[in-house]
Amino acid sequence: MKVLIVEDEKELSKSILTYLNGESYCCELASDVKTARDKTECFDYDCILLDISLPDGNGLTVLQDLKANKKTDGVIIISAKDSIEDRIAGLNFGADDYLAKPFHLSELSARVAAVIRRRRFDGNKVIVLNDLTINTEAKSVIVNHVVIDLTRKEYDLLLYLVINKNRIISKAAIAEHISGAEADVYDNFDFLYAHVKNLKKKMSLAGCEDYIKSVYGMGYKFEISV
Repeated sequence: MKVLIVEDEKELSKSILTYLNGESYCCELASDVKTARDKTECFDYDCILLDISLPDGNGLTVLQDLKANKKTDGVIIISAKDSIEDRIAGLNFGADDYLAKPFHLSELSARVAAVIRRRRFDGNKVIVLNDLTINTEAKSVIVNHVVIDLTRKEYDLLLYLVINKNRIISKAAIAEHISGAEADVYDNFDFLYAHVKNLKKKMSLAGCEDYIKSVYGMGYKFEISV
């Protein structure tokens, strides 16, 4: 799951980044409105943590841009401003939640998980697809009552394909989703092929049906009857 942290307080953004990375989120940073706009125009995020007071403007303009472009990224406003007016403005612009500073990182993580569940999984913590069960809270994958030992990248890959089930997803989109900004340093998709191969092998050994299909010249699709 990808999270964008839009925060100009370096120590706070670093603390959030470290904590959420430990919770298996793939995080990126933006310290101003311009950088946040550039990133949200180019990429999709499962959740955006958005400060209101930024060096070059009001963070709510980023939220307005998202809605104007009909993007579905979840948004949690994190701000030292705790007035009713700020809360109402953020929620009216389409934010999913509002968390006033200072806050506990554990609460922030719980709210991020809740926003992603509501937006991606209809509020459910557990996704059941035939013989495959994914627990998004425990970040576990079970096939025929057997837990599969997946790496973080393999889990992110599977979940991303499941979210977009029965849709062809380009290799570039998948690579960017599971590796974030790191995807730019790769000259080819060999790293992605390796993750897909390992994921398919682990699922097959557990007796799972082969849902992940390669679509020649285009990408991959998690194909399942629903």
